[in-house]
Amino acid sequence: MWYQHIREEAQTYLKTFVYPYTGFVTKPLLRPKLLAVFEASLIGITSGLAAVTLKEGVGWLGSLRIAASLKFPPWLLLPIFGLIGGFITGVLVKLLAPETGGSGVPQVKAALAGMRVPLNYQIAIVKMFTTILTVGSGLTLGRQGPTVQIGASLAAWISHWLPTSPSYRRQLIACGAAAGLAAGFNAPIAGVLFVVEDLMHDISGITLGPAIIASFVGAVTSQILGGKSLYYSSDSLDTSITGFLDLKEIPFYIVLGVLAGLLGTVFSRGIIATSIFNQRKLKLTLPWRIAITGLISGLIIAFLPESFHNYTGLRKLLGTSDANLTLSCIAFLAHFILTIFAAGSGAPGGLFAPSLIIGSALGQIVGILQNNVVGIEQPTIFALAGMGAFFCAVSRAPITAVVVIFEQTQDFRLVLPLMIVSIVALLVAEKIDKKSLSDLVLDLKGLQLNKEISANDYLSNIRADQVMHTPVETLDSKLTLDEVKQKFSNSHHRGFPVVDSQGLLVGIVTQTDLAYTRKRHLRGDNLLKDFMTLHPMTVKTRDNLSEVLNLLHRYKISRLPVMEGRHLVGIITDTDIIKIESEQLTGKTNLRTNPPEPSYVVYQTRAPQIGNGRLLVPLSNPRTAPALLRLAAVIARQRNYELECLQIVIVSRQNSPAETVVDTTESRRLLAMAERIATDLQIPIHTQVRVGHDIADAILETVKERHISLILMGWKGDIAPGRIFGSIVDTLMQKAICEVVVVKWGADKFREKEKLAGVANEKFNPDSDYMYSFLGWRQWLVPLRDIPTQAAAVKLLPALVSLSVKPKILLCQVCTQSVVAPNIQEMQQAARMLKHRLHTEVMATSICSKSVSDAVVDLADAHHSDVVVIGASKEGFLRQAINGNIPEAIARGCNCTVILVRAANNQ
Repeated sequence: MWYQHIREEAQTYLKTFVYPYTGFVTKPLLRPKLLAVFEASLIGITSGLAAVTLKEGVGWLGSLRIAASLKFPPWLLLPIFGLIGGFITGVLVKLLAPETGGSGVPQVKAALAGMRVPLNYQIAIVKMFTTILTVGSGLTLGRQGPTVQIGASLAAWISHWLPTSPSYRRQLIACGAAAGLAAGFNAPIAGVLFVVEDLMHDISGITLGPAIIASFVGAVTSQILGGKSLYYSSDSLDTSITGFLDLKEIPFYIVLGVLAGLLGTVFSRGIIATSIFNQRKLKLTLPWRIAITGLISGLIIAFLPESFHNYTGLRKLLGTSDANLTLSCIAFLAHFILTIFAAGSGAPGGLFAPSLIIGSALGQIVGILQNNVVGIEQPTIFALAGMGAFFCAVSRAPITAVVVIFEQTQDFRLVLPLMIVSIVALLVAEKIDKKSLSDLVLDLKGLQLNKEISANDYLSNIRADQVMHTPVETLDSKLTLDEVKQKFSNSHHRGFPVVDSQGLLVGIVTQTDLAYTRKRHLRGDNLLKDFMTLHPMTVKTRDNLSEVLNLLHRYKISRLPVMEGRHLVGIITDTDIIKIESEQLTGKTNLRTNPPEPSYVVYQTRAPQIGNGRLLVPLSNPRTAPALLRLAAVIARQRNYELECLQIVIVSRQNSPAETVVDTTESRRLLAMAERIATDLQIPIHTQVRVGHDIADAILETVKERHISLILMGWKGDIAPGRIFGSIVDTLMQKAICEVVVVKWGADKFREKEKLAGVANEKFNPDSDYMYSFLGWRQWLVPLRDIPTQAAAVKLLPALVSLSVKPKILLCQVCTQSVVAPNIQEMQQAARMLKHRLHTEVMATSICSKSVSDAVVDLADAHHSDVVVIGASKEGFLRQAINGNIPEAIARGCNCTVILVRAANNQ
């Protein structure tokens, strides 16, 4: 789409010119405060323009409806307008954006609470046009609620154009909501207060500066382009207050507040009851529900006085002394009932303006009675007070109610009456029902808001010091390049913080930095400070994980140092956060406040100990387990090993493995299958189920306890950032003292077999069908780097090729610029040795290429290889990572099965 291209270009520009960085260093050209002002102003302008567009659209369609009703019979025209407009509205909402139904305030409230509620430019556009159709067609709904959702949606859309964190994106959405309401009412202060008071319930979760700027800019834009006020202005209202508040008036204000609280609660409950009836009893589609509501509204309004045809004129009329008791009673009943039906139908439209009309009519009635009894104050003052009281009873936002009316009239003498009626209305309404209308709507949609947690999402409530690793393994900046390489070789870490002689953080070094040393032609005696990344990006101990995750994702890094002042106290990786999110989905918490406990054996079986060693097979995937076990069995038979099958159950770090109750049914079923296969092949097998915090740690503990000679495990192709093959395989490659064999299964033959089984309506049998795939392993490719006769891959070949019939083996040596000439004699000697031992065809070849991985992949394709066997050592594994991650590149580039063999560390 065109907008996606523009968005990508904008983000590229921002990252290049606004947020340029080198390595992990961030140097923004715009100060954060200036950028916040720019974002808030942009949100305010767009929200103001949207509010003006909405106002003009409603005014145009409403004027067209009124003008047509003067030429044609109102009882015919008004219902037709309502029917057609309602049906078109329902179709647009249903097809384009179902989230735009209703006022939109509950949706924004849920989004600010961290729920996955869509907010984007499409929501804003659909909401705008459907609200124009709804209000302009005669339904008694307003446009202030929709401006809140429109402003929030536009802000959410803008936030995706600008690099920002999830928590600040939430603040921008709040700014958009505030700007939308401010532009809708021309009340900037009320916009900010409404967001804090009703939408977020917490002032700590929003930066007031950007919210105030957005509200101010939105209100100014709306006032300049759309007129001085939306519904009320001080010029059209009779606000001639006779004096200060008289004691005789207070009982009438209290009565008004009580009535507003009672009737406001009935109003809210009536909307919910109507919605439930329409959805569960009436069972009409949304277009027909809105269309029938528009038809009924048009019929009722057609038989009311002509002033009711024009809602804007009626609102102004109720604020003057021309409104009598009869007109006020009719206005109250008509709007009270019609708004309940309109809102209950699911039509897009707000409830702020109808609440003000209903409250104004209620206040006018009480004011007329007061004027007839004591004759102190004009009924128009009670009408204005009634607006605030009814608005407060529905929204449960008393401060916003007071400020909205005050900003409309700009008369300080109204503040005290507004405060009295609003507080009384709030107390009465909360006594009857604790929840506001927006909360009731969310409950109806099945969205329960927990206000104690909804202020921030889950990750925002977890600090970096609760997840970080400590103590931190660091490097001295005075180490040489050779010493740094050796340090990487002896550790499974892919990066180290660098400190000076005083222990202060001065940089960070990763495998990427080591790879650049070759391009820069650095010697082994170059110091670490010459090639490390200076001034690394860091986080503080009190920073939340939401901010940490945003930095990791934005700058494509895998770890961040955690600082306490100027001192390095820990390090946090993306894997740590992924584990926290994963356990949150399962209802568990995994905060690394304590070191992990050893794993615990909950189930085991033992066989006779008659082998020369043990081969460990960690099992996790029932689909590939049969093939892995058969491969392990032939290796064990050739070397006279026993099989040790392991199944690991992971538990949260807050639970002790020895004290956690786990279900081992699936684990024992998988191990029972392993026992059947080993029994058929007459191989001794031991099995065990371990409960632990980490898979790699549990495997290493098993290697130590059971004196394992070889580990055979599968790899499904997933790679964690900053890793070679993934966290588990990388850890075993670095730490396991025994031989390690990793298998990446070729997908083509297995998928073809599964597909053929599906076409024939047969069940795919992993046990027999994987064995069938072994028989198809004819062409073997073995790239060699070291002395061929001593290579670990060559030593493993006799066991591996016993799976296939008449295998053909191709030994290959890839020469790069660092090798002067290939040793073809040693290759031919290895080929003759294998041919004599295996009684099969063995060939040797040598090729030259700049890229080892590309050469092997191309040769595997040309040779139609079924299996590629490659070797790696602990130090060689590091060099391969520095030179381009050769094993991973080969495994990913080849469609066939790839077997990686790493010799034991003590060899």
